[in-house]
Amino acid sequence: MPKTHKPRAGSLQYWPRKRAEKIVPSVNWQPLEKKHHDKKGLLGFIGYKAGNARIIASDLTPDSLTKNKQIILPVTVLEVPSIKILSIRFYKNNNVSTEVLASDLDKELKRKIKLPKEKSRSINEIEKDIDRYDNIRVIVYTQVKKTGKKKAPDILEMGIGGTIREKFDFAKNNLEKEIAFKDFFPSNQLIDTRAVTKGFGLTGPVARMGIALKSHKSEKGQRRPGNLAPWHPSRVTFRAPLAGQSGFFTRVQSNIKILDQGQGNKLSLIFPHYGKIETDYVLLKGSVQGPAKRAIVLTSPLRETKKTKKKNLEVIKIIE
Repeated sequence: MPKTHKPRAGSLQYWPRKRAEKIVPSVNWQPLEKKHHDKKGLLGFIGYKAGNARIIASDLTPDSLTKNKQIILPVTVLEVPSIKILSIRFYKNNNVSTEVLASDLDKELKRKIKLPKEKSRSINEIEKDIDRYDNIRVIVYTQVKKTGKKKAPDILEMGIGGTIREKFDFAKNNLEKEIAFKDFFPSNQLIDTRAVTKGFGLTGPVARMGIALKSHKSEKGQRRPGNLAPWHPSRVTFRAPLAGQSGFFTRVQSNIKILDQGQGNKLSLIFPHYGKIETDYVLLKGSVQGPAKRAIVLTSPLRETKKTKKKNLEVIKIIE
């Protein structure tokens, strides 16, 4: 007889399966800065999930089975309001050495964070000895009040591409300005999305870990594992599929294609649980994690593939 192959139920790649500590996930910018060292400007952005729709697109991918034909694709619509720089961080030996705050801050931001009483060094003073620093990053906050969905902005540290001098010039020139998504992420480019998934609370092992239902003649329940552990050692290991938290996890999706972007006033769509888009929007191919209004961090791709990179789709019409 062939050998029975039964893989374990529920991946242990992400463990423990517990609720995320914060809504806007942190990003390890070090590998992204290394990969995109030749790209000038921001390596990430923050968007808000509006909902899903369908589009009619023309497939212009070379060697595709549907080349030069119209196809229907599912898309996710994100609202991407402009962001502003809160502060510039100067790193030395992987630690923050100096930080320069912007002078013009929104009143909603002042309510959310505690600003230092001591005045930081000016940007012109730091420019004289810029070569002593190893890295420069910026703390950005979203202009989410323009969307009409909430007032408190979301804050996140962002990596910048380029050399130390190019990073400094970008941060200095954009310190008091609004930064738009389209300036750094054109259409038909790949991006990665980082966000907290939709939460489902306490669920059983069948839905949470994917174990099979037992026979209807089972004595101690159908929706539970056959046994939890051996007699010796007499304890339940963390590998046993048990009930617990499902959803509300921080997850990353790689290589998602930007299909289109533009002004929200050109869209006639009104999304349930979100409403109408008031600022800029972006269309992403396929689905993106999280419910409506969830903050999603969009970053440059870390492991782009040739297959996804060569796809070329031209949006003709949004039909739903």
